[in-house]
Amino acid sequence: MSSPISALRILPAEIQNAAGESPNPAGAGFADTLRGAMNDMGELSSQAETKVAGVLTGNGTDVHSALIAVEKADLSFQLMMQVRNKIVSAYQEISRMQF
Repeated sequence: MSSPISALRILPAEIQNAAGESPNPAGAGFADTLRGAMNDMGELSSQAETKVAGVLTGNGTDVHSALIAVEKADLSFQLMMQVRNKIVSAYQEISRMQF
């Protein structure tokens, strides 16, 4: 499982993470990174829903792991909303420029 926060880090291409792979694979641009982060956010959300359903049905899922999964999903959603707000703000700033 990939962390949505680590997928959005802005690092120079020559710096590599602990796994030895570059943070921005060859050919992957901003749109690919954003798409991957959104997919990870959706994954975390579905995992949280599954764990909450397990708690509600009594399938042995403990409340603590369900709560942690819900918080992870919430934090990744808040991060994506902030990224969206920054993108919209940048678009509005560029649209106000006179060429």
